[in-house]
Amino acid sequence: MVFGKAGIRPAGCLAASVLAILQLSGCAGQPPSQEALESEFEESLTGAVLEGSFTINGRESEALRTERYEINSVTKIAGSLWTINTRIQYGSRDVTVPVPVTVEWAGDTPVVSLTDTAIPGLGTFSARVLFYRGQYAGTWSHGDTIGNQFGRIIKKPPES
Repeated sequence: MVFGKAGIRPAGCLAASVLAILQLSGCAGQPPSQEALESEFEESLTGAVLEGSFTINGRESEALRTERYEINSVTKIAGSLWTINTRIQYGSRDVTVPVPVTVEWAGDTPVVSLTDTAIPGLGTFSARVLFYRGQYAGTWSHGDTIGNQFGRIIKKPPES
């Protein structure tokens, strides 16, 4: 707290004022360009493995189920349309397919959207999954079955 003629006021007010001035003057640094964000997203997922768990609503008392996605490549098609070439493994399922997705941005955070999309060998799915600092989390649905998913992004070592 700072004591002054006006009484007691939080020191945070001074800090907020200084930050606002720095941002207005351009001293606080510029956010990354959209092109840089998209490049980072593509690089972080190409040659990566998403390894985690998923839940099914209404079955929360059951043990977490594991999931694994090996991402071979991520390619921007146009605008917000992308293709994720991936090997999807969960339960007894194991398929490699190109998955068409929409990528929207929440600031610097990519959010992959899949809406009623048929994935050969698996069925029709919807999902919203965000990626941030080596982790992913989101929601998914397959018909009347819905749940959550989460895990980590692991870069595969380069093949020799």
